[in-house]
Amino acid sequence: MNLFLLLHVVSVVVWVGGMFFAYMALRPVAASVLEPPQRLTLWSGVFGKFFPWVWASVILILLSGLYMLMLLGGASAPHYTLTMLVLGVAMMLIFAHVFFASYKKLKRAVGQQDWKAGGAALGQIRRLIGINLTIGLVTIVVVFVGRALALN
Repeated sequence: MNLFLLLHVVSVVVWVGGMFFAYMALRPVAASVLEPPQRLTLWSGVFGKFFPWVWASVILILLSGLYMLMLLGGASAPHYTLTMLVLGVAMMLIFAHVFFASYKKLKRAVGQQDWKAGGAALGQIRRLIGINLTIGLVTIVVVFVGRALALN
């Protein structure tokens, strides 16, 4: 179980930590120092490097989480673990939308140098990553509070 927990936590750190860095550090600086063509090109490239790591994280989080959930009794597992599963699946669905819809539009817009469409796609990605980051941080709080309450 320790190996699966390690894979789970490292994958969460990669995904949620990457979103935190992108949203809280890279985004404001890129918006303040880069013109739209450079900013959109930067983001298209950054996502091209980050999203494969997110896909790997999603797979590892889902597989390790389901395995550990089964060890904890499946549907009779502690409520916080089931809450974590629901929130995690919601995050995965949001990420899938970002990847297959918004990111696809961003790449196409950058390739065609359609900066207005690229800005709209990046705006949608920003909002969805903000939502996912919030859900990810809430999930971490749910787990720690849930574990603390379960130990008392």
